[in-house]
Amino acid sequence: MKNQSFVTEFVFLGISQNSDVQKIAFVIFLFAYIATICGNLLIVAAIISNPALMGSPMYFFLVFLSFLDACFTSVIAPKMIIDCLYEKKTISYGGCMIQIFTQHLFSGAEVIVLTSMAYDRYVAICKPLHYTSIMNPRLCGILVAVAWAGGFLHSIIQLVFTLQLPFCGPNVIDHFTCDLYPLLELACTDTYAFGLMIVANSGFFCILIFFMLLVSYSVILFSLRNHSAEGQRKALSTCGSHIAVVVLFFVPSIFEYARPPVSFSFDKIVEIFSTILSPLLNPLIYAFRNKEVKNAIKKLWHIKYATEDLLSRSG
Repeated sequence: MKNQSFVTEFVFLGISQNSDVQKIAFVIFLFAYIATICGNLLIVAAIISNPALMGSPMYFFLVFLSFLDACFTSVIAPKMIIDCLYEKKTISYGGCMIQIFTQHLFSGAEVIVLTSMAYDRYVAICKPLHYTSIMNPRLCGILVAVAWAGGFLHSIIQLVFTLQLPFCGPNVIDHFTCDLYPLLELACTDTYAFGLMIVANSGFFCILIFFMLLVSYSVILFSLRNHSAEGQRKALSTCGSHIAVVVLFFVPSIFEYARPPVSFSFDKIVEIFSTILSPLLNPLIYAFRNKEVKNAIKKLWHIKYATEDLLSRSG
């Protein structure tokens, strides 16, 4: 069979084929998506408007992480929400490939950002005297560039292999988004090698980085035994937030890609968690557990109302 795709569009079965469930899902996910975007962009605006925080590598990376979360959820959530209103849910072949590329671009970049944040905490806690010389603006800029380059390389590998798949038969995907494993089930060719590629490029990569992050945070927590009680409290609070975000990101990713290329009944639940809930929880974790972020948000809020009051008086 020639390596050629005859399918011009794919049909999603969506979250559920029950119209009542879809209406409920529309309301819930719409509010969750709005809260996700507002929460992440609020953190971005609050930190950027505060020069003291923006000059700190930890908050510099937090801005980038919040931006990536907002972009990642925007790749999938809007169409998923709109599709809840329609009986037939379709996406063009090109749109499907774009969705695969962009979601792996942002998720791949986020992996490197989370790793950079772990390294930043390691230097701050284990090598405090050398922190400013090591975590300088130049290194932070390089790490962000590496994140974009790594995300692009990861996503382009996924896209190139996916474009080799011929789709000449069924075009119905039992999902609400274009993902690699559901597409493998539709390809009219032997996909065993493609499945191994996904496990190697995504699954093994996630497991390796997740294990390295756990080891690094274990080293950090072990080194805290020599710190004061106040220093331990602050470090544990910061590291606790990072560890929670790392777990929320990597556990669903490992489940999705570090397994044989087969579909499970709860794949949609895991995808909803990684697409909607995880980006929603990240700003909540940082906003409520970090005093500096909360103060920056309050300051931004006061500036907003002061500006509105000044404009109303001048008007």
